[in-house]
Amino acid sequence: MLSQLLDHGHDIRTLGLPRSAAPLHCMAVAAGHEQRRNEVYSWDGMKRGTAPFLVIQHTTLGEGRLDFAGAHHRLRPGSTMLVTMPHAHRYWLERGGHWEYFWLLLNGREALRLAREIIDSAGPVLELSPAQIDRLAAACLSLLTLAEPTPGEASSEAYAAMTSLHDSVFGNRPAPERTLAPAITRVLAHIDGELGAALPVEHLAAIAGMSRAHFVRSFSAAMGRGPADYVQDKRLERVERLLLASEMSVAEIAAATGFADGNYLAKVLRRRRGVAPLEFRAAGRRTEK
Repeated sequence: MLSQLLDHGHDIRTLGLPRSAAPLHCMAVAAGHEQRRNEVYSWDGMKRGTAPFLVIQHTTLGEGRLDFAGAHHRLRPGSTMLVTMPHAHRYWLERGGHWEYFWLLLNGREALRLAREIIDSAGPVLELSPAQIDRLAAACLSLLTLAEPTPGEASSEAYAAMTSLHDSVFGNRPAPERTLAPAITRVLAHIDGELGAALPVEHLAAIAGMSRAHFVRSFSAAMGRGPADYVQDKRLERVERLLLASEMSVAEIAAATGFADGNYLAKVLRRRRGVAPLEFRAAGRRTEK
């Protein structure tokens, strides 16, 4: 399929899909096959709006560059870049350079969830097998050539693209079994059930039956982050779900998720996600039309 996409030639298509009564959560928005030669080409991941989306870009010829959260990458033939927006990264063509690639632009909660899992595990630059590259190219070619794609067809091709990346990173490997100490398991269950209540570290340590210092060390070792950070992450996950799936006010969501008030929730969300609550709600719903 890669050879067929290359034979198709350079092309760009933005999908103007109708709003769906039942939104799909992994959706293709645009696709393209392009070359850049001796020109200015640069994208800043913090300057592409507040609506969340992701870009998959596979290099076929030449070379591009990527700075991702301070780490520098060369995007050579066979490399597949995966980045989400908004995020602190920039990809560009060096002065006088040549870069040929095909790309897909996707949005939706499931697409972004899979992207975060892949980037967290393998970073933003992937090396796919020939079969996985063909799957990715097939999705791009379909999006470029389907006469009038339906939302379902666009979502199917988006899933095909994301699962090709998923298989390149995770393959058939089962999730590693993680055995948590009973004390940590008790604390996690309490957090999940009481996110709307105060959850000071001292209280969680008491549930675990440990001193505060010993609990913080044990929890951090087991979960990869401290208890306060874990609680805030879980609260923000619930905030995001409620913003997108309910009509609750910001103040009501704050009360349901353990934030002191709507203003504090907004401050934390803006610091952690770069957007205000109502901006997040509006952007998320636009991507699911």
